[in-house]
Amino acid sequence: MKSQILTTSLLAAGASALEKRACTATAEWPGFANVKHAFVFGDSYSQTGFNTSLEAPNPSYPGWTSCNGPNWVDYLTVKHNASLLYTYNLAYGGATVDADLVKPYADTVLTLKDQVQTLFSNAYAAKTAPTWTGADSVFAFWIGVNDIGNSYWNGADATSALNTKIVDVYQGLANELYEAGARNFVWLTTPPVDRTPMLLAENADAQKLCKDDVADFNGRINAMAKNVTTWGGANSWVVDANGVFNGVLDNVAKFDSTKGYKNTTGYCDAYKDGTTAQDTLIDSCTYPVNEYFWLNTLHPTYPIHDAVAETVASALEAGPNVC
Repeated sequence: MKSQILTTSLLAAGASALEKRACTATAEWPGFANVKHAFVFGDSYSQTGFNTSLEAPNPSYPGWTSCNGPNWVDYLTVKHNASLLYTYNLAYGGATVDADLVKPYADTVLTLKDQVQTLFSNAYAAKTAPTWTGADSVFAFWIGVNDIGNSYWNGADATSALNTKIVDVYQGLANELYEAGARNFVWLTTPPVDRTPMLLAENADAQKLCKDDVADFNGRINAMAKNVTTWGGANSWVVDANGVFNGVLDNVAKFDSTKGYKNTTGYCDAYKDGTTAQDTLIDSCTYPVNEYFWLNTLHPTYPIHDAVAETVASALEAGPNVC
């Protein structure tokens, strides 16, 4: 399908995208085939290195991704799109929601707050380039890996209280976008950080703390998505990215794009920083890089991103699933 990339690198408790539950859409939802613009926010699971200060599209496809190939934003824009989709990807590797609540690994990291209040506000809030409207745009968010990865060990009581604060900020930022004209909101649940090689190297107690933290965080995403539906004209989707990951980790044949995986628990050190080709085989590794689910301790390879994008597209085709 023809498409133009402007970003070359886009546990649902109540209604998962996999269930394709449809709610009554407001007049601000034109159907996926009529969406022209996608604005994406998040962390390294979404980043492509798009620079709002440079001429779009940039950088060259698939951009600077963490998955050794196209990520879900790329796939949504060029493979699973239903129209010519112009995507503006403001995601930044290492991002948390708010540095005042969970500090990123470096002060230079642009948090979700920075992505909304600085990048989006300065480049797109005026609606002049592009001339987007609420009714022809989707606003998609996938964040939480770093918030959880940098705090889960504090225990259930502490992380639950922290998650309350994080998601309060998260919803406030969504409201700022709503005030700027956003009407169609897509929330991806946080993947199972507890099943990453980073956590598999820890003991069972740490894995449970992390799993419980992920579940708490995702429950709050669902509640936030429900709250957003009370805003006049707004539509909400929750896409169960957590379920997509768990489904493939349990059964790689769940999606055509992931059936080539041979290893779902470890990674090969020779591949951890990426390879020149998407199917590179190095002698010290048992399999080619794209047959490992994990590229390194925290990031998956590109096939699962294809599955996530397919799931996002299916949800958008079906209409809002939070009501």
